[in-house]
Amino acid sequence: MNSFLLVFAATFSLEVAIILMLALLPRLGGLGKDLLESFTKAPWLDVILSVMLWVPWLISGLIDGASGIFAALVAQITALQLWCALHELAHRQTTAGCGIARFHNQRLGWWRNNLALWVTSVVVPVFFLIRFAEIFVYPWLTWLLGFPKYNHSEWVNVSRQKFQGLIGKDLIWCLYCDWMTGVYSLGAEMLRNVESFWCPIRFYDGKKCENCKIDFPDIEGGWIAAEGSMNDVEQVLVQKYSDREQSWFGHPERQAKSGKQ
Repeated sequence: MNSFLLVFAATFSLEVAIILMLALLPRLGGLGKDLLESFTKAPWLDVILSVMLWVPWLISGLIDGASGIFAALVAQITALQLWCALHELAHRQTTAGCGIARFHNQRLGWWRNNLALWVTSVVVPVFFLIRFAEIFVYPWLTWLLGFPKYNHSEWVNVSRQKFQGLIGKDLIWCLYCDWMTGVYSLGAEMLRNVESFWCPIRFYDGKKCENCKIDFPDIEGGWIAAEGSMNDVEQVLVQKYSDREQSWFGHPERQAKSGKQ
């Protein structure tokens, strides 16, 4: 029990310290605002989220196993709930009006809406794994194959804190979605290069083609039909990659070069 309380206290203190730091930075003038802005986009957004989320899980797990991880999670949830309550109290005039959580609570019921929100939090480790692959795995493909590089900060960032009226739980969950959407979109962009480079063949399942063409536009923009031949596949590879352009067929840079020619 002592180790549980120790991990809880240490993690809770860490969360509160980071929250206070982020809250105080704007009061330090231009330098503070610049620092705060740097924490809203990769790579510093990755650092701050790691320190707030998975680093405590890792350290607590090494210290006290599953019990330590559970203690860290309880501390993080407690700090989050406390911040939401205080933020809503400080902006009670705003919370008296419209709100996303308020609408869904009334429509679906408080417990269903809030339980569903917490269910989505289970995938946080999955998105960290995707982010890990984007940072540490994909660069090998740019080095080995010449795949296009990406400015991660243009994808992985948060900005909804600037939207007027987002308070407490609404703000936290919107920032969560803000981060997830960027991580997912960058991962999908990288995977487009992988698919079109190694497997430019349409699926036999027409419904799958229809569903996947949203994330993989090359399905309709150059992949070989399922009833085609390997000769057709080789021909499209020759056509698309002989000029040393290694991006997916509809990549903006490829399209820009094509337009200049």
